[in-house]
Amino acid sequence: MPIDNDYFKNRQNNNSGGSNNNGGGGNFQPPFEPPEFFKNLGKKAGILYVVIAIIAALFIFKPFVIVESGQVGIKITTGKYDALPLRPGFHLYIPVFQKVIIVDTKVRLINYASVETMGGFDESIRANPAINILDARGLPVSIELTVQYRLTADGAPTTIANWGLSWENKIINPVVRDIVRNVVGVYTAEELPTKRNEIAIKIQEGIQAEIDSLEGKPVLLQSVQLREIVLPAKIKEQIERVQIANQESERVKYEVLRTRQEAEKRAAKATGDAEANRIEAKGRADAVTIEAKAQAVANKIIAESLTPKLLQMQQIEVQGKFNEALSVNKDAKIFLTPGGSTPNIWVDTKNPARDTTISQ
Repeated sequence: MPIDNDYFKNRQNNNSGGSNNNGGGGNFQPPFEPPEFFKNLGKKAGILYVVIAIIAALFIFKPFVIVESGQVGIKITTGKYDALPLRPGFHLYIPVFQKVIIVDTKVRLINYASVETMGGFDESIRANPAINILDARGLPVSIELTVQYRLTADGAPTTIANWGLSWENKIINPVVRDIVRNVVGVYTAEELPTKRNEIAIKIQEGIQAEIDSLEGKPVLLQSVQLREIVLPAKIKEQIERVQIANQESERVKYEVLRTRQEAEKRAAKATGDAEANRIEAKGRADAVTIEAKAQAVANKIIAESLTPKLLQMQQIEVQGKFNEALSVNKDAKIFLTPGGSTPNIWVDTKNPARDTTISQ
């Protein structure tokens, strides 16, 4: 509050008057002189009050909102949803008449599982029970899967206005359960494990088509992952027995095939060895035949070349060699074949222990 300076002035005057009466000096000073700030405080007090009131109103009514990345704000003015969402950033609004709802546009998950999985403190992960259905023969089957999706930012105001904040339970969950029942219900429990990939593709395509057909496309489906097909215990045991029998049959087939291949390999080797021996024998026979033919041709040529004059000339040459031998060994005896033709045989009589036969 402003300080009353007149109080100090009156007191100063009184003290000054009293001093004169008492004979004191006239230089008396007041004990306290307020600063200039307090002298002018009365003039600025109104402005200060207004500033303080504004700051208090900001904290009390909070007429602003900060939208973070991965979120959009939906402004509601007297109950009407604005068509344009508030993008990440700082936004003002009028309290009482307006309010802003923050919705998440990041990727969200729904886990359908037989055993509930805790999502921790992450509100973007929801845990729902597994989808229980009946197969083509009426046997109970449970399907566990994970669905990833996100709210479209541009259509968020319309989606929240039409479906409310629990839009996931009204859009995603019913579509997923309906498509899974329609797809899996046409198979028998025994077929489900062997046609898992086919079923997963049909579920993905069915949910995608249903979500995309919604007016305004409020949700974008990211993926659908088929995680587990839970079968009845008896069906599971039966399938395991069939699988074991099939594995044993495949093993027997493999053994038979391997034995057959080994037999064929040995037969091929024996055939190859026999063929090689036959070719080798034929080669040797052909070589002998060729050699015999060549020898016959040579003999024929030789025979055709032996004329009487040639034989007479060869006899003369041989007789000359014997004559040379007789000149060295005069005691040798010579026996001539009838007609005087070759060969001639001579024996050295000086050395009865050595008989030498020369054939020309």
